[in-house]
Amino acid sequence: MLQAYRFALDPNAEQDGRLRSHCGAARAAYNWAVSWVKASWWQRKAEESYGIPEAELTAWRPWSLPALRKTFNEVKKTDPRFADWWEENSKEAYSTGPANAAAAFDNYTKSKRGRRKGGLVGMPRRKSKHRARLSCRFTTGAIRVEADRRHVTPPRLGTIRTHESTRKLERRTRNGTARILSATVRSERGRWFVSFRVEVVKNERVAMRPDVAVGVDLGVKCLAVMADSTGVVRYVPNPVHHDVRVFTCDACGPVMDRDENADRNLADLASARTTGTGVAGAPDAQASKPRGANRRTRATAHRRKATGGRAGGAVPQQRKEARDRHQDTTLR
Repeated sequence: MLQAYRFALDPNAEQDGRLRSHCGAARAAYNWAVSWVKASWWQRKAEESYGIPEAELTAWRPWSLPALRKTFNEVKKTDPRFADWWEENSKEAYSTGPANAAAAFDNYTKSKRGRRKGGLVGMPRRKSKHRARLSCRFTTGAIRVEADRRHVTPPRLGTIRTHESTRKLERRTRNGTARILSATVRSERGRWFVSFRVEVVKNERVAMRPDVAVGVDLGVKCLAVMADSTGVVRYVPNPVHHDVRVFTCDACGPVMDRDENADRNLADLASARTTGTGVAGAPDAQASKPRGANRRTRATAHRRKATGGRAGGAVPQQRKEARDRHQDTTLR
């Protein structure tokens, strides 16, 4: 059976640049495939407007994955948009774009012919550099989960540290009960994730009594009532509070009383609330006033009431400078 495993990544600055480069390459390949296929569509539409017969129209360009991948491998070496940098990324990045484009055209044609469930699917469009979600898929190459359970290794990206443990997948791959088929890196809300598509071998659980059927009825007085096909009825009681107040360990001998432990915890809590320490009855503890009442309160002056003038309060009075006062004294 197929199962997916998803882990958050913690890449460094160099690895983050590689991830973005691969996802950008996948987006560029997707845009090329969409433009290459739609170019023949618009050309045929223009030729039909000129009155050209159907037999002389431009041939349809195929949008199957093998055709797109083959054509792109020929174009990327001569096209100036890819010739300078296509070797920096894995070939899987350039396979992701045509694969997504082929799926988009397939969904569009099936929806237009009424052979696809759900709402109508529009014509595939180019992805924007600023709004498209970063994603890239790897199906071949060295895809593995490291033995330390904190690193994964996709092709051409190197070993990347994970934000969480990968023990669930690593344990299965080490035991030979899982085989990784593909890995997809994706950026969501500022964090990178990797999703593994895994083929898992699981042993089916065998019933102890396969010839007996049982019915379960959830109740109120009891947790469940179970009646099997043989006529046996069993009652599962509701969970109750723990009635054992004193526990004595037979192996090591200590005795623990739940009431004494509760009293001790309450005393420590009360001491922490009144003295500010976590030790009950500390001799050097000083009682602190709640809500900062021991701090000095700053005196505040009463606000003046608005007595008129312009809106919002009284008109502020201008300050008289020392030079003006000197001139007034001289004139007098």
